[in-house]
Amino acid sequence: MRIVVLGTGMIGTTVVSEVAKFNSIDEITAVDVRQENIDTCLEIANNPKVVGKIASLDTEEDIAKILEGADVAVACLPHSLSPIAIKAAIASKCHLVDLVGSKFNEKVELHQEAQEAGVLIVPGCGVAPGITNFLAAQGIEMLDDAEEAVMICGGIPRHPVPPLWYQVVFRLESVLGLYTKPAIAVENGELVELPPLSGLEKITFPDPVGNCETVITDAHSTGYTLKDKVKNLYEKTVRYPGHWDKMSVLGELGFLDDKPITLGEITITPRAIAEKILAPKMIGASNEDITVLRVEVSGIKEGKATKHIWEMVDLYDYERQITSMAKTTAIPAALIAKWITSKKITETGVVPVESLIIRERFQPFVEELSSLGIEINYKEEAFM
Repeated sequence: MRIVVLGTGMIGTTVVSEVAKFNSIDEITAVDVRQENIDTCLEIANNPKVVGKIASLDTEEDIAKILEGADVAVACLPHSLSPIAIKAAIASKCHLVDLVGSKFNEKVELHQEAQEAGVLIVPGCGVAPGITNFLAAQGIEMLDDAEEAVMICGGIPRHPVPPLWYQVVFRLESVLGLYTKPAIAVENGELVELPPLSGLEKITFPDPVGNCETVITDAHSTGYTLKDKVKNLYEKTVRYPGHWDKMSVLGELGFLDDKPITLGEITITPRAIAEKILAPKMIGASNEDITVLRVEVSGIKEGKATKHIWEMVDLYDYERQITSMAKTTAIPAALIAKWITSKKITETGVVPVESLIIRERFQPFVEELSSLGIEINYKEEAFM
């Protein structure tokens, strides 16, 4: 079996390294536009099954050519390239696991085309969206009547520093979207769009995290796939106290706007300026990070009020020498790719992970995540 990994940044390199460990995979092609990224990836993976390829990733034709003859591809690309990669995978008749979960309503329009090509496209397959999605879906499955599903996740620094108490662990582009984009959620069984940074709440996680805050962020595909199964559904993103308020002020003042302005002879967006200023402020005292996750699904089971709770507090991985966010994002995607090649997953079309890793597949997948270093704790609370 041959797998192609598109993009060899931090996440892509981790995907390559993990996939190379699977005995069922014969060859991995690591593709990037920059030779230095490929060289770093090959050095870290340190596996003869991995070969590097420098190539353009700008167009559907570019990517389709790369995917010819591959069984599965994993896309670790910027948001803007996600739709292009999906169309290229369909054209090449290559299964695709995509880390980007945005614009699901547009991607699912390609469902029939993917089915006709005999391929599976799995959008939003990391930690959030990704792990949070299938935990919520499984929780709903375990209830007779699901009232609410809340998916809480965030990547935070192990040693936060002021003024923002946050560090960017991969793309600042993705982070800034949280502060500016409306959030899809489900309320009373209906899809709703909430303003950015809605629903500020306090939350506590076990040591070494402690007190944090959450706001409602986009529920991605779950808003569409689970709205007929649960009354209310939200995704919430975690930061240390004070962070959301400070970023909210910047947003209200227009510093995160995309509308161009003119400064002398230069035309630029406020957001582009903000990115340059904020980047050095979004660092921690080290590159150590923590990924926190909690999914709570409540409702009725056999006449009793019941809540299913999954929780994860994952720290920087010293053995792999990678951030927690890289590990918890890359490993689910690598594992889904493995399951596709081994035919544990046989669906075709555009199918998000919450429609794949439920029922009989759920526990084996969680156990395999555990064997790869991602520990998710579960408890059930029942009330009379």
